[in-house]
Amino acid sequence: MKNSAGREIPEQIEGYGQVKPFGGAFANYGERSKTSVKLHSVKPGENKLVETIDEVLDKVGIKDGMTVSFHHHLRNGDFVINLVMEAIAKRGVKDITVAATGIFKIHEPLVEYIKRGIITGISVNYIAPGPVATAISKGFLKKPAVLMSHGGRPRAIESGDLHIDIAFIAAPIADFYGNMNGVQGKSACGTLAYAIPDAQYADCVVAVTDNLVPYPAFPIEITQDFVDYVVKVESIGDPNGIVSGTLTVTKDPVGLRIAKLAAQVIEATGYIKEGMSFQTGAGGTSLAVAAEVRRFMKEKNVVGSFAAGGITGYMVDMLNEGLFRALFDVQCFDLKAIASMRDNVKHQKMSGSLYGNPHNKGAVVNNLDVMILGATEIDTNFNVNVVTGSDGIIIGASGGHNDTAAGSKLAIVVTNLTKGRLPVVKDQVFTITTPGETIDVLVTERGIAVNPARQDLIEKLKETDLPIVPIEELKNIAERLTGKPEPIELTDKIVAIVEYRDGTVIDVVKKPN
Repeated sequence: MKNSAGREIPEQIEGYGQVKPFGGAFANYGERSKTSVKLHSVKPGENKLVETIDEVLDKVGIKDGMTVSFHHHLRNGDFVINLVMEAIAKRGVKDITVAATGIFKIHEPLVEYIKRGIITGISVNYIAPGPVATAISKGFLKKPAVLMSHGGRPRAIESGDLHIDIAFIAAPIADFYGNMNGVQGKSACGTLAYAIPDAQYADCVVAVTDNLVPYPAFPIEITQDFVDYVVKVESIGDPNGIVSGTLTVTKDPVGLRIAKLAAQVIEATGYIKEGMSFQTGAGGTSLAVAAEVRRFMKEKNVVGSFAAGGITGYMVDMLNEGLFRALFDVQCFDLKAIASMRDNVKHQKMSGSLYGNPHNKGAVVNNLDVMILGATEIDTNFNVNVVTGSDGIIIGASGGHNDTAAGSKLAIVVTNLTKGRLPVVKDQVFTITTPGETIDVLVTERGIAVNPARQDLIEKLKETDLPIVPIEELKNIAERLTGKPEPIELTDKIVAIVEYRDGTVIDVVKKPN
């Protein structure tokens, strides 16, 4: 069958089940129900503290076929996934599904467990290019991986689409009864926001800490009433691994030109205004857009309502300068953001559900004015790919991409027109992550394209001297510079499902030949 994004999707996929086809970004709202939760009540005097992860596995009754979950606030410094999966592997347990909010290069040991059938399923919101992503692409995983968004995962947990048997929560500080936070201790990572739905809905919740403190640990982000067991280990991770990727404003002249044009679009369309809200990623060009927006805000003496998302030190500086009244933070991207969250009440944590779940009573992304996004590819229908690279290998997942694009009033993609001698603008992207109906503007160094569906923006930008061109013209320029790439040869094997934030299937990833 063909979904509304124009992709041919099987009605049934082995290892995944019945497919709900994507029917449009705003087609799936209305009355919803949450799943029930199974819990084990705790008597007075009952001890939650256990000595080792192995002892925890005894108590929780780990067995074949279970789903275990993890969060990724320690990013490429996380030790907990490897510690837990090593202990599970030693027991000979098989057919485990890993439901992680993020997977990084440090999690390379999972590849061996995938090959041995210990891990047969993975669901993930963000996956960095590296060994696990490549193993999935090569078809080593028995079932197709499920690639979700940051808002789609809590939606799936709350609805019962994703059932977690055991949630392991890396806790930089915890007490013996399970109260924990992420802003204190040698492994401080900031908020624990993505783990909150896991704590609320998993059958069993385990706090894994390297910093056991006297009761009560405070401030408390996840409270004792959601936690079954607490285990102390030598180290849950290396906070230096949190700072992965580009976290400074680019110095590349092309990136700076793109950023300047993007900020001019925001200004010309009337979004630099009192009470504005803003989100950008942590890439160099995205932060350069923030720098230009910052300049406009100062010139116009504008105070914004909030900035949101994964928070960098750059956004903390804008808060401290009085350019925003508050920050909504779902993950801290650097140590400055962690310190700010700990010390500043205006730096507010938010759960993954509050951030982007389309089926709650109103996500924060719904109140975003401006969102700055990246793209691996974008097509002439404004569909965006951030999942697969030019060779068809998985290099990412949505993260908050399709959540923020759908929620914001002005979703701008900023990208070089070509990357690695390949065109970024194409007739059709290889994999759709974010539907074109939620992308408003594309900004490149060679010109700006506005989605024809946004005639209001087109009318406003006509009055400027900005280089507005049809997206087809950008595609033609790119192809003249690089040539048209040869299509990627594929097998019929589906290695990953790309779920839209509402749980429908917007695309699939097949194994390259």
